[in-house]
Amino acid sequence: QVQVIESGGGLVQAGSSLRLSCAASGRTFSSYAMGWFRQAPGKDREFVATAGASGRFTYVARFLKDRFTISRDDAKNTVYLQMNSLKPEDTAVYYCAAGLVFGSDRASLYTYWGQGTQVTVSS
Repeated sequence: QVQVIESGGGLVQAGSSLRLSCAASGRTFSSYAMGWFRQAPGKDREFVATAGASGRFTYVARFLKDRFTISRDDAKNTVYLQMNSLKPEDTAVYYCAAGLVFGSDRASLYTYWGQGTQVTVSS
């Protein structure tokens, strides 16, 4: 089993940057694909980014790729989401997830989920 804990959210103004961190337990961390998802109030959870096992690849949702970057440090069992030029529409609870998958934008393929961290971007 894997425990996943997100941190780094907060209240910022439009145009600001945040770096979210996701710490995961287990010595097999490098074997897991990691994903970031977000969910705004009243909306479905949507894919943000994923990093394949051992950092073999990264992928950011098309509509976010110019502003968001995902990276991972397997030595620290941590994955990061760098968010730049934040917009009010980025406001959501951001979730980190882990799964023994190649790497996916489908939430159903991830097994372990964190509790979420709130990101609020003011106008």
